[in-house]
Amino acid sequence: MSLFGAILGREQKSVDVTALTLQSILGEVPSKTGITVNANNALRVSAVLGCCRVLAEGIAQIPFKLTQERPDGSTKAARDHRLFDVLWRRPNDWMTSFEFRETLMYHAILSKGGFAIISRNIHGEVLELLPLVPGNVNVRQDSGRKVFFEVTDSAGTVGVFPRASILHIRGPSWDTVRALEVVRLAREAIGLSIATEESQALLHANGARPAGLLSYERPLTEDQQARIRKSWNKVYGGENKFGTAVLDLGAKYSQLTMSGVDAQHIETRRHQVEEIARMMRVHPQMLGYHEKSSTYASAEQFFTAHVVHGLGPWVERWEQACDRDLLTEEDRAAGYRTNLVVDGLLRGDAKSRSEFYKASLGTSSSPGWNTPNDIRRLENQDPIAAPGADKLVTVDELSGRQAPATGAGGAA
Repeated sequence: MSLFGAILGREQKSVDVTALTLQSILGEVPSKTGITVNANNALRVSAVLGCCRVLAEGIAQIPFKLTQERPDGSTKAARDHRLFDVLWRRPNDWMTSFEFRETLMYHAILSKGGFAIISRNIHGEVLELLPLVPGNVNVRQDSGRKVFFEVTDSAGTVGVFPRASILHIRGPSWDTVRALEVVRLAREAIGLSIATEESQALLHANGARPAGLLSYERPLTEDQQARIRKSWNKVYGGENKFGTAVLDLGAKYSQLTMSGVDAQHIETRRHQVEEIARMMRVHPQMLGYHEKSSTYASAEQFFTAHVVHGLGPWVERWEQACDRDLLTEEDRAAGYRTNLVVDGLLRGDAKSRSEFYKASLGTSSSPGWNTPNDIRRLENQDPIAAPGADKLVTVDELSGRQAPATGAGGAA
């Protein structure tokens, strides 16, 4: 029995595995450059790979925790819940949490979503998450608007899974069911990048020198032209292309000059980095693309903007998708929530945080806007049960000192 049979308890219909070509799975359409763009060759473009790494590693490195809200509004790490370890460290037997999230992010960015089978015990608790190749998954919606998934395994068996059995990390969507495939939508920008890189590679394979012209005073037959061209390439081509040519029979060699269009290839490639970064919603600075006007201060702001505008939407997608697919109604009613902790990416250095927290506690005469436990939560620490830890008080009251009394005659 296949994996699907073991999980579903029954075998599903089989299909012809030879029909599962990249053309049918990815729906490849050639770009105007003539290059067919898909997830495989798109990753060979350094800008695409860089954007995917920035987003995938950014989501994978953030601590992923299951928390529970207390009656007083504070939260705690739900370490006693079975899902906690699945999200935090071990989603399945062979992957770490980092590897699992990184892989699903690549799928979600480049394809129609990241998918994983949810394996549960008889009590409905999540035991493990089994990632799926997105090309083997078709998302369907029936006439009653119920979503289900058709998954094809390596043997060609198609299993039908209900929505509750699949974790689906979906990017922007048009029909609310299937994600928009960025690689297909941006195939012209990616195709131009591939074509430009290939033309540059061919140019440099020739020593960054355009072809030359051999001319003779008398006409040559086609057979003579073919023999001369073959002989020239054999003697002065390949590793000998920079050698000194010896001409006879009145032949003249003229070096062709490089056109302005050829010389601007580097500018075209730089522009394509910006185009791809734009479509991936990644700041070019995160790819090592620096403008002359960039400074250390502006670079720091670019990084903050990347966390907020680049990673932020994906953080929300992960949290809300996991709340929807992995938590039961009882879990959600009990206050359980999944949480990607991005605070560490936004915090400044220890000295700056310390000065900010100190100011937020207030002064000796007026309370601030943070309590000690508020600060502990910002630092991802559990609250303490000390006097005044949950109250907005002055610094003197917090330390147990009495504020100096004042009277008509001045300070006492």
